[in-house]
Amino acid sequence: MRRTLFPLTALPLTALALTAAATLTATTTAHATTTTPRISTAFTLPGEKVYPEGIATDPRTGTVYVGSYADGTVYRARPGARTAEVFLPAGTDGRDTANGLRVDARGRLWVTDSTTGVAVYDSRTGTRLAHFEVEGGGASFVNDLAITPDGTAYLTDSLRGVVYRVTPAQLATGSGALRTAFDLRGHLKPQPAGTVTLNGIVADRTGRYLLTVDMTAGELHRLDLRTGAITRVTLTGGDLLHADGLDLSPDGTLRAAHNTTNTLTRWQLSPDGTRARLTRTLTDPALQIPTTLTHTPGRTLVVRSQFDKDGPLSPSTGTPTTFTIATVRGL
Repeated sequence: MRRTLFPLTALPLTALALTAAATLTATTTAHATTTTPRISTAFTLPGEKVYPEGIATDPRTGTVYVGSYADGTVYRARPGARTAEVFLPAGTDGRDTANGLRVDARGRLWVTDSTTGVAVYDSRTGTRLAHFEVEGGGASFVNDLAITPDGTAYLTDSLRGVVYRVTPAQLATGSGALRTAFDLRGHLKPQPAGTVTLNGIVADRTGRYLLTVDMTAGELHRLDLRTGAITRVTLTGGDLLHADGLDLSPDGTLRAAHNTTNTLTRWQLSPDGTRARLTRTLTDPALQIPTTLTHTPGRTLVVRSQFDKDGPLSPSTGTPTTFTIATVRGL
């Protein structure tokens, strides 16, 4: 039976609808290098109401996966393809949305459904291998995920202010409840009930820590995987207001997509991940409400959600054009 999306999809709009001017002022500073964005289209997504949100690259094959927030379809674009194909149709395994996507080291595709939890698929066959669901009553919004070098997945809940964990041992069982690994409620700035806070999350390449963004407060939090400590990252040169998806490169370069301001930022982390300095800001309406991004050497792929075109962002500013994934060079 299909679940109603209204109670959960309406709530994130509180964060999305915050004024764009605040973020633009915060991220374009004297400490950042403002350049002309070099934006082009990498490939298109078939469908009139796709409203994509998540993206992941399989580093072994170069295949890119994109998830639809509107109906849970997962698309696949093989290297060189100009149009993506449907990989997992809408409603597969009861999935209503496809928010966060990641491909792990063994080629398994993880897909979050904000309304329930996360499912894991064989990226060759599309067979579901495992699924984990949110427990308890009350509002929940499973948003994005990161996978550490040991194969453990960590997932943000944007309404509960927690980070869940799925270990390799749990994955082997095939199903279960999402268990809280980090509770950030005492570390986040107080917000009205129903406000979206935690969103994008990334893991450093050594498995020492996670970074997750509070998009409403514009803050970045460091979660120490060895000690369990939760600390706020010191940001220099700007903030992370409206920051949706994150991407962390092995060299410590952190990239962020700021949705309603049509902005991408690049940050340089300190070696221990406790500080981040803004080094570049790209703002362009051609980004069409970017929700997340994935970086490979030479290019950054950015999801053009068009959420403001008769999508989940209100009020609407018109009707959507063809849904595409952008290539951004120089970020």
